[in-house]
Amino acid sequence: MGMTLIEKILANHSKQDVVKPGDIIDIEIDIRAARDFGGANVVKNIRDNNLSIADKEKTFFTFDCNPTGSDQKYAVNQQICRMFARENGIKVFDIDNGIGTHTLIHTGMVYSGSTAITTDSHANILGAVGAFGQGMGDKDIAASWSKGKVWFKAPSSVKINLIGKRPDNVFAKDIALNLLSIFGANTLLGQSIEIYGDEVNKFTLDERITISSMATEMGAIIILFTPNKEVQEYSEQRAGKKIELIEADNDARYEKEYNIDFSEFVARVSRPGKPHDTVEINNIEQTKIDSAFIGSCTNGRMEDMREAAKILKNKKVAPGVVLKIVPATNEVWNQCLSEGIIKIFKDAGALVSNAGCAGCAAGQVGQNGAGEVTISTGNRNFPGKQGKGDVFLASPASVAASAVSGYIVDYKHIPEKPITFSFDEKAEKIEKTKKEDAKTVKKPTVVEGRVWYIKEDNIDTDMIFHNRYLSITDINEMGQYTFDNLEGYKDFAQKAKMGDIVVVQKNFGSGSSRQQAVDCFKALGIQAILAESFGAIYERNAINAAFPIITYKSVDDLKLSDGDKIRVNFESGEVTNLSNNKVISAENFSEVQMEIYQNDGLF
Repeated sequence: MGMTLIEKILANHSKQDVVKPGDIIDIEIDIRAARDFGGANVVKNIRDNNLSIADKEKTFFTFDCNPTGSDQKYAVNQQICRMFARENGIKVFDIDNGIGTHTLIHTGMVYSGSTAITTDSHANILGAVGAFGQGMGDKDIAASWSKGKVWFKAPSSVKINLIGKRPDNVFAKDIALNLLSIFGANTLLGQSIEIYGDEVNKFTLDERITISSMATEMGAIIILFTPNKEVQEYSEQRAGKKIELIEADNDARYEKEYNIDFSEFVARVSRPGKPHDTVEINNIEQTKIDSAFIGSCTNGRMEDMREAAKILKNKKVAPGVVLKIVPATNEVWNQCLSEGIIKIFKDAGALVSNAGCAGCAAGQVGQNGAGEVTISTGNRNFPGKQGKGDVFLASPASVAASAVSGYIVDYKHIPEKPITFSFDEKAEKIEKTKKEDAKTVKKPTVVEGRVWYIKEDNIDTDMIFHNRYLSITDINEMGQYTFDNLEGYKDFAQKAKMGDIVVVQKNFGSGSSRQQAVDCFKALGIQAILAESFGAIYERNAINAAFPIITYKSVDDLKLSDGDKIRVNFESGEVTNLSNNKVISAENFSEVQMEIYQNDGLF
C-alpha cells in the first residue's frame, strides 16, 4: 500500500521503509532552528545537560518575535543566543532579517520533502513548499541540536479536494477562513492535511504560505501542498540545486477524503476570540474600527503588500483609525521600497515597521489596547493575543478596505467617504475592559488529587501562559501566571493547591509552542491534566517535560464536579472518581511517554 505525503517524508528521514499512522519513530531533521523567545531556553538546556551540537551547518537562530529591540528581557535573551552562536559557530538570522520560517523558504533551506523544526508553532507553514515543518518546545529543539533527530508520532492524513472554480473576490486568507468555517478548530485535530484540485495547482507560493500557516488554528499537524512547477523552480533556484519532487502515492490511504465546492467560498472575517468563528464579511453588522494591521507570517508576503497598496493608492486612512503594516521579511520590505509601495503606504497615513512577526508578539507593532477594535491579517485572535481589545481576522484586501472606510467592509464596498465616531461611543467599553483586567525516585504511576473541572474547548497557550511572560526562563516564577488570561480562572494560581488535577475538554494547549504553558503547571505542583484531546505541540512539550497528560473519550460517566477527588492510573488509563466510585477507561501512557516520565524528562 502506498504512503501519503507526510508518511513519505517521514519514511525518507527514518530507518523505516514504510511509515503508517501511529508509528513512533526517530526522524532526521534537516534544519533545526530556535527563535529569540525560545532560544535562551534552548541554550540553557544545551548547557545544563552538557550537550554538543551535531551539525552546525543545519543549526540556526532566527530573531523575529522582537526585531525592534523594544523589550529589555527579549534583548537579554537575544544576546544569550548571540554569544552561544559565536562560541559554537552557529549562524544567526538577526533582527534585520524577518520571520524565520519565511527565511527558510527564501534561502532554499527547506523544499519538497525536507524536514525542519523550530520554536515557532507556525513552522507547519513550510508545508507550502511540500516540506515537513513543526513547531516544538525548547527541550525538543535542544535534543535535535544535539542528536540531529527527534521522536515523532506519525499522524493520520486527510485529503481535501477543492472542486470547481475559484471565485474572483476570494483571497488566500479567505480560503483559510472558509476551511476554518467548515472544519472548526478540532475536527482535523492532530492530522496532516493535503489539499488538491485544478485551482489549487494554480496557487502561488504566497497563497500556499497563507493557507498552510492557518493549519495550527485548525488544530492540524500541517497543511501540505505538492509543489507545482513554479514553486518547485523557485525552491531549486533558491537552493541552487536540483530537487526531487516528493508526492503522495496514488494508492495512499487517507483517514478521510473531503470534496468541497470551491465556487461557494466567499470573503470572510473571523469574529473576536475564535479564528474559526467566521462569517461572510458582507453579512457582518457594520463594525467601526480603531486600528488595522497588515502583516504576520500569514499575510506579510509580497502579494499581500501589493494587494493592500492597490487599495490604499490615492486614499487616506479614515480619521480615528491607525493602520500598521509589517512585511514578513527584509526581502519583502526592500521589494516594497523598490516598487514604490512604501510610499503608497506612507502617503495613505500608515505606520510601516521593520520586518518581523509583529502583532503576534507582546509589545510589538500591531498590539491593541482596552476597548480597541482591530481588523488584522494575523492568524490568531484569541483573547489577549494581540492586546486587550477585540481583533477580527481578514485578508489584506479586506483590512486595507476597512482602514480607509473606518469600519469592517470588503474591498468592493468602500464608501465614498469614511465614517467617523466620537469617543463617547467607546468610553463604556473601555471602562468595562479595565474593570475586567483589574479582577526523583521512581515516580508514581497512580496519583490522587482534587479536581479542577474546566468545561471549555480550545484553551490555547495564550490563555494558559500569556505571551507577555515569555521572557521568563525560571520555572519557579511561572506558576503565578497560570491561566491569568482565561476568563473565570484568572485567580487559578492563587487557589490551586499542590497535588490538584485539571480536567478540561477538546484541543487543550492549542496555539503557540511555548514550553512555559506546561511548566507553569509543574511550578504549581499540578499532578496531571486530563483532556479529550491536546494541541499537538503541547502534547509533545508535556511528554518531554515528564508532565502527566491523559487523553479520554468521555468523562460523562464520572459524574464529575469541581472539587471531587479522583485517582488516575497512568499505566492502565483507569480514572476513578473517589467521591462517587464512578470509573472510566482513558488512554494509558505509551511506552515512550512512560520512559520519559520515569526519566523525569527528555534529558
